Amino acid sequence: MKNRIVFSVFACTLGCAITAFAQNYPTRSVSVVVPFPAGGPTDTIARIMAERMTRSLTQTVLVENSAGAGGTIGAGKVARAAPDGYTVAIGHIGTHVINGAIYQLPYDVFKDFAPVALVASNPQVLVSKNAVAAKDLKELIAWVKANEKKATIATGSSGTPSHVSGVYFQKVTNSQPQIVHYRGGAPAMQDVLGGQIDLFLDQAATALPQVRSGKVRAYAVTAKSRLSAAPEIPTVDEAGLAGFYMAVWHGMWLPNGVPAPVVTRLNTAITEALADSGVRQRLAELGQEIPPREQQTPEGLRTHHKAEIDKWTPVIKAAGIKVE
Repeated sequence: MKNRIVFSVFACTLGCAITAFAQNYPTRSVSVVVPFPAGGPTDTIARIMAERMTRSLTQTVLVENSAGAGGTIGAGKVARAAPDGYTVAIGHIGTHVINGAIYQLPYDVFKDFAPVALVASNPQVLVSKNAVAAKDLKELIAWVKANEKKATIATGSSGTPSHVSGVYFQKVTNSQPQIVHYRGGAPAMQDVLGGQIDLFLDQAATALPQVRSGKVRAYAVTAKSRLSAAPEIPTVDEAGLAGFYMAVWHGMWLPNGVPAPVVTRLNTAITEALADSGVRQRLAELGQEIPPREQQTPEGLRTHHKAEIDKWTPVIKAAGIKVE
C-alpha cells in the first residue's frame, strides 16, 4: 500500500512537471535541422516556415544546415537529440523513406522520430526534350518501348527520388529506357535541354520554369490532381498512366520521447504558418502543394510516412538501388 502511494505521488509529480514544461515551452530558440546545404528546396521551405513559426512561438526559430551522406547526417542528429522540443527535423521522401532502404543507418527512419506535421508536397513532372516526337503520354510510352535500346531517362543521382521514380516508370510501363545518373537535378535538366537525354521525372518546382519557357515538353504530373501552379498539365490518371504517383513531400519531426503537449504546440505553429496567405503564396511559387488541414496533424504525417515506406521500399529493394 505504501509503495502504491509513493508511486502515485511520483507519477503525479512527474505529470505536473511535464505539464508545466509544456505550458512554458518554448523558453528559448528552436532549431530546425535541414539535412542539406543552404539554398536548396528543403532549405528554402524550412526558412519560409521558420520565419512564420517564430511569430507563433514567440521565440526565434533558427535554421541549421547539417548536410552530408544524402541527408543521413542531419536526420541522425535529430534522432539522437534530447527529446525536449528544441531540435526539429525537416525532411522528405528521400531522408525518411528512401534512405532507410539504401543505407545501413544507426537510426530507424520511422520508429526513431515523432511526427509533427506534413508540410508540403511537390509532385514530379514527366518531361522530355522537344525533339521527342510523342505529343502525349500514351504516345511517349509507345515511343519508349519502340526505342528501348537508345531511349534515356535522367536521374539526379543514384538513390534520389528521380532515380526511384525512373525505376518505377520502367516497372509500370514494362519498358527499359536506359537510366543515366547525374550529380544533381540541375545538370540532368541541362542535358535534357541540350538534347543529350530524352526524359526526366523532375520536381515540379524546378521543371515548371523550363516547361513554361517551351524548352521541354511536359506530359503529366505524378499526382491525383493537377497542380495549381500549372493546371494545363494533366495528371497521370488523365494522361493514361493511372496510379503513377510520386511526390517529394516534406514533413517535420521531433526525436522520440518529446512530451505530447510540446508536439501539439509545434504542430499549432506549423498549421498557423500553412494557413498564412503569405506563406501559402511563397510555397505556391515554389510549386509546392499544401496538404489538406486533416493531413497536417501528427497522425496525418505518421499515416502518410508509413504508406510511403510500404510502397517504395519493395520497389527500391527489387531494383537493387544502392548508393554509388
